[in-house]
Amino acid sequence: MTASRAQRRGPLPSQADAGDGMAGGVPAGLAGPAEVAVNESLRLRSTVPADPSRAAAVRRLVAEHLAELALSADQLDTAVLATDELFANAVKHASTDPRDTITVTIEWSGRTLCVTVADRSPELPRPRAADAVAESGRGLAIVAALADDWGMAPPEPGSPGKRVWFTLQGRGAAP
Repeated sequence: MTASRAQRRGPLPSQADAGDGMAGGVPAGLAGPAEVAVNESLRLRSTVPADPSRAAAVRRLVAEHLAELALSADQLDTAVLATDELFANAVKHASTDPRDTITVTIEWSGRTLCVTVADRSPELPRPRAADAVAESGRGLAIVAALADDWGMAPPEPGSPGKRVWFTLQGRGAAP
């Protein structure tokens, strides 16, 4: 999937956009402003400070939520790594204020997993080629290599910024 084609698409339609129920508790390490909502359609939404110190907690959150699904260990690792790359990009390139937040949304619909990372910056990420010795610049290339599809979308109505998402097809996973 090329980024230009992916960019024209929005996140997968959500059956769970209306009426999220609140789940109990926030996973350890997500202290501070965080909201976690889960409902029967297997949707989780968490808003965390745009701070690199929150990356491990975001990885744990994704891994714990996806452990409830019948995903293979490889699929779970892929989803956690791709989410981590999108979170790191949002922190590094989209957060300018210490009060900025990033929202991670996980949706499981049938056999498709969609993870969306939303931030407040309207600047779209640009894939780039990193040279062999560069210490950064590979995040979107990693997501593109791992995901079945990925792209960018405008923010949710009434919100500033953008959303970057990826999907994984559940191979051999129970729906």
